[in-house]
Amino acid sequence: MQFKYKIAGGDFTNAGNASSAVKKILKQLNVDHTVSKHIVVALYEAEVNIVAHAYSGVIEVNIDKNQIHIILDDKGPGIADIDQAMEEGYSTASPQVREMGFGAGMGLANMKRNADKMLISSELGKGTKVELIHYLKPDEG
Repeated sequence: MQFKYKIAGGDFTNAGNASSAVKKILKQLNVDHTVSKHIVVALYEAEVNIVAHAYSGVIEVNIDKNQIHIILDDKGPGIADIDQAMEEGYSTASPQVREMGFGAGMGLANMKRNADKMLISSELGKGTKVELIHYLKPDEG
């Protein structure tokens, strides 16, 4: 199964809609609650990163019997130093984003912590692509 969600940069009103939709889908598929929680946390962090830092983005969720593969592809300023951005507490969020309660610098770290595998690539002035993979055991989905 494949699902796609378009994300608008700066649209905090709808931030979290894609992760909520995926949560419902995982529940309908009887994916283990703990597994679902990890996937949804990682996806929510990624979704908020797109809203906070990019102009726009697309989230693609691919679900099969072996894995859940999420691809987040945004158009935005890109990440200058991925290693630094992965450090807990490091943030490039604007003061406005921080005032709304976002931008604590935990997004990428939480994404990595809640996925079995995370791949990230970025090009300055173009955007960032993140892939999150969670492998399913036979009794999880």
